[in-house]
Amino acid sequence: MALSDRLELVNPSEIRKLFDLAQGIEGLISLGIGEPDFDTPEHIKEYAKEALDKGMTHYGPNAGLPMLREAVSRKLMEQNGIEADPGTEIMILTGANQAFLMGLSTFLKDGEEVLIPGPMFVSYAPAVVLAGGKPVEVPTYEENEFRLSIDDLEKHVTGRTRALIINTPNNPTGAVLTKKDLEEIADFAIEHDLIVFSDEVYEHFVYDGVRNHSIASLNGMFEHTVTINGFSKTFAMTGWRLGFVAAPSWIIERMTRFQMYNSTCPVTFVQYAAAKGLEDGRSWKAVEEMRKEYDRRRNLVWKRLNGMGLPTVKPRGAFYIFPRIRDTGLSDHEFSELILKEARVAVVPGSAFGKAGEGYIRISYATAYEKLEEAMDRMEKVLREKKLV
Repeated sequence: MALSDRLELVNPSEIRKLFDLAQGIEGLISLGIGEPDFDTPEHIKEYAKEALDKGMTHYGPNAGLPMLREAVSRKLMEQNGIEADPGTEIMILTGANQAFLMGLSTFLKDGEEVLIPGPMFVSYAPAVVLAGGKPVEVPTYEENEFRLSIDDLEKHVTGRTRALIINTPNNPTGAVLTKKDLEEIADFAIEHDLIVFSDEVYEHFVYDGVRNHSIASLNGMFEHTVTINGFSKTFAMTGWRLGFVAAPSWIIERMTRFQMYNSTCPVTFVQYAAAKGLEDGRSWKAVEEMRKEYDRRRNLVWKRLNGMGLPTVKPRGAFYIFPRIRDTGLSDHEFSELILKEARVAVVPGSAFGKAGEGYIRISYATAYEKLEEAMDRMEKVLREKKLV
């Protein structure tokens, strides 16, 4: 099947559709787009300016600047317990999202299956389709805090399964897989000879003493894992478009070829700024300040949602919360449209994240505390007036 045919199978993001609908609503509070409301730390901006002054405005290597790959290698070893050669096992991307299509394209054959726990980030299934594969949703459940279990995986694996995508901390549910969860998933992956795509972009935003673990750090898993991360969430650099992967050298070599004929290379002066930022203590102080503020907001929203009659699992990570709304008698789309029009609050229907998300909505608490309070007040007022809770 030609790529043009595959594009016909991929629908526009439901999140973007909602925000097209929201255009022009006066006084709107958006709890939809998953973007930090913090600015990029000043010292990282200064590093970018420094790079521009040095004339770093030219092409760089397809796989990324050596100084950034080396800084990423040190970060992975110190923070994640992953040993990756910066020359052959690390690659810099134009945003972490590239990793899925480019990585899957290195080995996936037409019609081969990729297991994706649902609710899932909106880019995963389209990336599988565009790479020629078949996405297979593996539902996770509120009763298990939306954590993936081996029992769920065993029901969906077949002889055509080639890969598994995991996302911890999770978008949209905020679930965080435990080390025991990951050990069981690792055994499953090795037994079925699967490549695991481990999306860890929210790794630093965990709460209640929880620690995020990297599956590639487990014994024997590096050769089975594509670890995906970036700077958008960690350093509030969404518009800078910079990500990275660590993977076996044969995958990196093929992904580099893909990038060679796609974006050529990530922006050179941005890579310099990220490399310097990774090794500057001020960056990690800023991350911790963001984490503490997200935690404060998380506690507010979780308490208010449950208080207004929307049962909600307390998320352990990321900056999303996933309340159940099916008891209102409305579908997630109907609920989202009602809240948009009547409360002037934008939330995302859970079904935008797969079938397992039906009957839920996603709220991002990456917005100011005072706005979150106002949004909760507006939502509760509408729900009480409509007698939906």
